Amino acid sequence: MQMRLRNSWSSDSYPPHWGSFITILDSWKLPSSSSSQMPSSILADYLQRRDKLITEDRALRIDRVRANYSTTELKADEVARSIRAKEAVSVWAVNHDNVPHPYAGMEFLYAKDIIVKTDLYSKIVSKMPKGGLLHLHQNASVEARMVLDLALGHPAIHICVPGPLDAASLETVLPKIQPIPVEQYPTANAIGITDLLYTGGWVPIKEARELFDPALGGPAGFDKWVLSAFMINPSDAFETYNTPMKIWQKFGSTFAVTDPIIRFVPIQKEYLRMCIRSSIDDGISYIEIRTSFFKKYILAEDAKTKLEVRELLLIIREVTNEMKAEMKAKGQEDDFAGLKIIYSTLRIISPEELEAELDQCSRFKREFPDLIAGFDLVGHEDGAECKPLIYYAEPLLRFAEQHPDIPFIFHAGETLGDGTAADMNLYDAILLGTKRIGHGLSLAKHPKLMQICREKKIAIEVCPISNEVLRLTSSMPMHPLPIIMNQGIPVVLSSDDPAMFNSMGLSFDFFQVLVASEVTGLLTLGQMARDSITYSMLDERSKRTAMDAWERRWTKFVAEVAAMSP
Repeated sequence: MQMRLRNSWSSDSYPPHWGSFITILDSWKLPSSSSSQMPSSILADYLQRRDKLITEDRALRIDRVRANYSTTELKADEVARSIRAKEAVSVWAVNHDNVPHPYAGMEFLYAKDIIVKTDLYSKIVSKMPKGGLLHLHQNASVEARMVLDLALGHPAIHICVPGPLDAASLETVLPKIQPIPVEQYPTANAIGITDLLYTGGWVPIKEARELFDPALGGPAGFDKWVLSAFMINPSDAFETYNTPMKIWQKFGSTFAVTDPIIRFVPIQKEYLRMCIRSSIDDGISYIEIRTSFFKKYILAEDAKTKLEVRELLLIIREVTNEMKAEMKAKGQEDDFAGLKIIYSTLRIISPEELEAELDQCSRFKREFPDLIAGFDLVGHEDGAECKPLIYYAEPLLRFAEQHPDIPFIFHAGETLGDGTAADMNLYDAILLGTKRIGHGLSLAKHPKLMQICREKKIAIEVCPISNEVLRLTSSMPMHPLPIIMNQGIPVVLSSDDPAMFNSMGLSFDFFQVLVASEVTGLLTLGQMARDSITYSMLDERSKRTAMDAWERRWTKFVAEVAAMSP
């Protein structure tokens, strides 16, 4: 039953609105008394002390710091909690076809089809204004199906495999898909990649799809095969690659297949438009996107001219301004505050190569001051090839001293390790002055570092679904997020590489966090959305503008939720 612990005999030593946060879902109730409906004085005193202890324990959480929630906000929070409680029974406590052990916050790849049918998701979380998306990798920011459609729609995109595909090789062979110059187009009639006469050459991807063997599913079978190379599916995550080290083999292979498609000027432009539009549709009003400059060129429209990566920045600026103008023309200026880039490179390079990357980043900052938000080193922190931050300490320290206008926003602690190099990255990220920490999963093991993050307001970019799919946690109830939140550390929810997880936008990450905790409510998500603007790299004036716009959308949203039947 649902029990409100704060009532006529509760402590009045905390603000009245906090009572709604101490409403929890319990399977117990106080035993009835034959002598009185009121608790005895000894029990009343105990419950009052219990209530006070719970309040003090949660006092540092972001949803407690703000003390001026409106009546409408509190009502909306109650409605969301009530729907969550009902669906804990009606949705998550019943069996579903092809879904093992259903429960709230379960493995996302199994749960997605259930999630989208819930009222909590479809009527509330998906409609919520999310604020900023601050941890998103550009080459994993558009839904896999859309990437395939972009490839099928451009005549330069071709596909090849080592030899003719059959039912056995379909499970193991990865396609090579990329644009090729017109002079390299096949001159003869295309032979399908499942034809026994196929010898491994380039085939226009559209024709390869049309000619795909009907015994292997025809065009639909082609789509299924290619999309399985673009994404991580349940059998990948929970069977074939079911450890944190193994799953990165599959994860890395998805980028190897999709990157050549994306780094092609005609597709890159439309890809970025899709990224921004889908984000806006999900209630995201600002984006900081990690763009990799490890590869030093992007292919021009002729599919052979290698353009300098500066061209990529020009494309991003052009498309961002185009999208802002489009939203303004629609009267929806509040819905998109813009996009910035976190310049990224791989943590497999040498210190000397890092010097060159940092120099290029500083040159880009001078030319595109409103576009470059910061600098990061990315890659599999636990991987054998990836270097820890300490390896790069000297060039990073010099850069920080010379370029205070380019903050570090480091990945750190994306690991289950305790005292490993990946875990120790947290110390270096903080000492090097990082403004936020990407993932920070192992931060919960470090009380002093949590204290520093709280005091210095170093926000943690928590990527719930990414952490779970990449096997760093078995499910959301096992995620260390509540530990970080209860320490008063600012948290911004992010999606990381949603294209690979089929979790586009932020709604799925918000949902998983909401259903995995009885303490977290709609107001908690709202505070996280506010913090995503507060801890963004927008200048102060732009932050105020973005926050005012978000507050207007939030006010409308909570009014709509508050009017719902719980």
